[in-house]
Amino acid sequence: MDSVTHAPSTEVLRAIVEAAADGVVLCDADGSVVLVNGAAREMVPGDVTSLLDRTREPGETYETALGDRLLRVRREIFGIVHQAWYLRDVTKETARADALRAERERTQFLVEAGRRLSASLNTRRCARATAELATGLLADAAMVVLPPGGLRRTAWLRSSEAGLEEGDIPVAHADQVPGLAEALAGFPPVPSRWLDPHQAPEWLLPAGFGPVGHLLVTPLPGNGVPAGALVLARREGGAGFDDETETLVRVFAARAGAAISAAVLYQEQSATNAILAGDLRPPPLPTVDGLELAGSLRAAQQTALIGGDFYDVLPTSDGPLVTLGDVCGKGPRAAVLAGQVRHSLRALLLLERDPEQLMHLINKALLSSYTPRSHVTLVLAAIHPGDGMIDLAVAGHPAPLLLRADGVVDEVDARGTLLGAIKSGAITLRTATVELAPGDLLLLYSDGITEAFGGPTGREMYGSARLKTALATCAGMPATAVVERLEQLNSDWLAGGVFDDRALLAIRRSR
Repeated sequence: MDSVTHAPSTEVLRAIVEAAADGVVLCDADGSVVLVNGAAREMVPGDVTSLLDRTREPGETYETALGDRLLRVRREIFGIVHQAWYLRDVTKETARADALRAERERTQFLVEAGRRLSASLNTRRCARATAELATGLLADAAMVVLPPGGLRRTAWLRSSEAGLEEGDIPVAHADQVPGLAEALAGFPPVPSRWLDPHQAPEWLLPAGFGPVGHLLVTPLPGNGVPAGALVLARREGGAGFDDETETLVRVFAARAGAAISAAVLYQEQSATNAILAGDLRPPPLPTVDGLELAGSLRAAQQTALIGGDFYDVLPTSDGPLVTLGDVCGKGPRAAVLAGQVRHSLRALLLLERDPEQLMHLINKALLSSYTPRSHVTLVLAAIHPGDGMIDLAVAGHPAPLLLRADGVVDEVDARGTLLGAIKSGAITLRTATVELAPGDLLLLYSDGITEAFGGPTGREMYGSARLKTALATCAGMPATAVVERLEQLNSDWLAGGVFDDRALLAIRRSR
């Protein structure tokens, strides 16, 4: 069969072109238009040749805009002497792809916002993250205005191409920004199209920003009260805030407001806890003529820094009263009871100094307490600085240890009943008086030291025998060094394991 060497007839070409689903523009070898099918004429009612880019190679595809529509054009070899441009309207297809891409960007933005906003419980960091996140995708410049603080001023943080800036303004200046005062009060956001960007004051924008074309102000919802406001600005000539963007901003603002509100609440609670905990921690030990005092306190719940063990040195006209105790329980609840015991002792010292009588009074106070399980072990040591004599009363607590200057360790023969445990109020006490010679040391400690489990197996109790042996090696050391050594040996025994509250207090006669 002979090969075909001639072009098909015009009728055949027309039939082929009209049967095509795409728009087809058929040209001869010289580039002149030969045929335009119905689909192409419908897409391009006027001159179709303006769409034909003859610099394109056969098989190459390009896109060109025609009014509000987007056409995809592909150049191909058609038969022997013809070339064809295939046209397809991809306006809707491209719009769907753009919408999907925009939705993905919005989703990724909110995911990143959630990650960064949840990474901190610091108010300033949350406000900074909010402003930085909003810059770029949402606006050319973003400002977070926090609720008014003291002195009728309000702080702000601003992010833009110029970087991060912060400062404060008088509360009255919020009225200069359209919608800002309402946003700070928690009112719903005003649509961007209702705000006049030309009313924006100079302080709202970074230096050199240029004319503002679009402004959007939205509240940052908080936990019952507004967490501030977010101000977004776009330059003149740029795209405005459409409905989808404003919806995204409101969702973002809700997350940012929740994060800032949580940070504010956390900081307020932390400040309150710090004030309360400060009164529950042991005070600095006083300087007593002829004596060295040193103490150590470790709470089982390290995050709380306070617990049920406590010590204190209370001044009296006859000499200091040293106390070390352990209340039932752990953590803040136990620390509160320990603080109550310390404050009760301070009040009772106005009327009574004798350790034995103080024990009876504290026991009565605990029995009348509304706090359940108000049980306390306690050591009271009334010091006579002039002669080194110490009157001791022990209630349910490990007996103090006496380290002589020559390294001999004795246990003080003092015992007593746990305080706050017997409803009848009857307690038994056996008091003792010890004399500290120069170089001698009296050690008060809690059972968290002797009942620490650790060692090679991790399940062996430290015990009083090990404590006495360790104390014997501290002869001649200053009180501070003794406490530090005993604390370190006990910690090494624990080897990082779980431990109870631990307290040590050493009284050493220096001369």
